Amino acid sequence: MTAHHWTRCERTEIVTQMDAARRGVVTEEVAFAAERERLAPERLRDLVAAGRAIVPANVRHRSLEPSAIGADLLCKINANLGNSSAVSDIAAERAKLEMAVRMGADAVMDLSTGGDIDAIRRAVVEASTVPVGSVPVYNLIAAESDLTRLTAGDFLEAVERHAADGIDFVTVHVGLLQRHLPLVRPRVTGIVSRGGAIMAQWMLTHGAENPLYDRFDDLLALCRRYDLALSLGDGLRPGCGADANDAAQFAELDVLGELVFRARERQVQVMVEGPGHVPLHLIPENVERQRRVCDGAPFYVLGPLVTDVAAGYDHIASAIGGALAALHGVAMLCYVTPREHLGLPDLEDVRVGVVAHRLAAHAADVALGRPGARERDRAMSEARYRFDWEGMYRHALDPDTARRLRAERQSGCELPDDCCSMCGPKFCAMRLSRELEKLGGR
Repeated sequence: MTAHHWTRCERTEIVTQMDAARRGVVTEEVAFAAERERLAPERLRDLVAAGRAIVPANVRHRSLEPSAIGADLLCKINANLGNSSAVSDIAAERAKLEMAVRMGADAVMDLSTGGDIDAIRRAVVEASTVPVGSVPVYNLIAAESDLTRLTAGDFLEAVERHAADGIDFVTVHVGLLQRHLPLVRPRVTGIVSRGGAIMAQWMLTHGAENPLYDRFDDLLALCRRYDLALSLGDGLRPGCGADANDAAQFAELDVLGELVFRARERQVQVMVEGPGHVPLHLIPENVERQRRVCDGAPFYVLGPLVTDVAAGYDHIASAIGGALAALHGVAMLCYVTPREHLGLPDLEDVRVGVVAHRLAAHAADVALGRPGARERDRAMSEARYRFDWEGMYRHALDPDTARRLRAERQSGCELPDDCCSMCGPKFCAMRLSRELEKLGGR
């Protein structure tokens, strides 16, 4: 792990990234993230100042290597970690973190709901060089499942506990209000967000408004103390294609847009979460509406999954939707693994999920001309034409798998290096094309 000593971590007075950016200051974290983007630091500073990009960097996350999230930047990938009440193992979550980061995840979220949640969260933050997110309400409900005993203050205290441990961004389902609940009735799958369902139950139990909405100013003050970024959760995201882009989803989105402006007024970094399950033809409308309502705040989506019948292959359904969403301006894709809807992901699920969504993000980056994307594709193509296998592995998103798959088929074939077992030497078009060059035919 690379050790960094961020000056802000040593100060007693906290200045948020947005505070600094609006004063014209390029912070160490912004400069670090800009270099990774191949972007002028002043350009990233200006995007942060405008709320079009965020650099999640809790002042207590000392091992962090900051990255930036925004529609004008390389599309990022988040990998969800975390145990369940059925499976609890800190070592397993640390291993998932290591796998996710090694395969190229730009952020992770600890979504633990069982066991020693505090210990797991602290272990993940301590070990993570990428920004770490969480959903504090899970921690709260795991400790006290009787909603009648929970107050608005309890929800805020849960957020502060996570902030104090160094979490860089928190998902809060603050835009789901009492007036939205009747809009859920016509749905096929109701409320599929765990956080959204918890907030809905609390409101019905207490006959009161969403406590985090009522105390949003207090939440913003808390965020400023740690430079904690907000990820405004979509508690009414569609859980199936039939519910996509419905009245419930868009009513909540309108509230999230209001909250984006309120957060910016307090110089709190904010991004907005999105669906979910959305058929291909509805994705552009979904993304463009969010960008308009939320004034270009970074959009962070789960998938979206373009079909509901991909059980066991939901990572593919999600990557398809993610590529189209990123092409239209989504800033970060939350990965989906093959075990989505079926069970808690294991280490291999994490690997496959990250790679599938990195492919989706990279495809959009290529189409949008983001720095380095087309250059990497060209370098791969040139290596292929030279039969430079090591070069191909180097430019592949998953070098180990590429190397293994070739080795498995080459073994025992006694083939030359300038072909593979797909075509062999006689039918390899690139090999024949190179022969044409020698004859002056190309």
